[in-house]
Amino acid sequence: MPKKKVLVVDDTAAHLQHLAEIVSGAGYQVITATSGTEAIEKSISEHPNMIFLDIVMDDLDGYGACREITRNDVTKDIPVVFVSTKNQRADKLWAEKQGAKALLSKPADSAVIVDTLETYI
Repeated sequence: MPKKKVLVVDDTAAHLQHLAEIVSGAGYQVITATSGTEAIEKSISEHPNMIFLDIVMDDLDGYGACREITRNDVTKDIPVVFVSTKNQRADKLWAEKQGAKALLSKPADSAVIVDTLETYI
């Protein structure tokens, strides 16, 4: 049985590497992207089993990318979970309105990430 694929998206190299290491260490194949636009492209071409997505990015923020991913017939069934420093109640409500399953706080906690993987994959 092939490994499940997880797309990890963050424009900060340290955050991207940290989250990718947690996901990889949990036994999943990791695909990375550094922008919202790249996240949309890779969600279509790679069709991951789940996406961890940053919110604050330069070209297209995570909210916009999530809207595109969750409204596209090809990618709409892929669970999207935000991992961000934005973690106020309003941010969580807005994340849900964009189609995200959850919003997790940075820095990413290994146990929370693994639990989230097990919940949505």
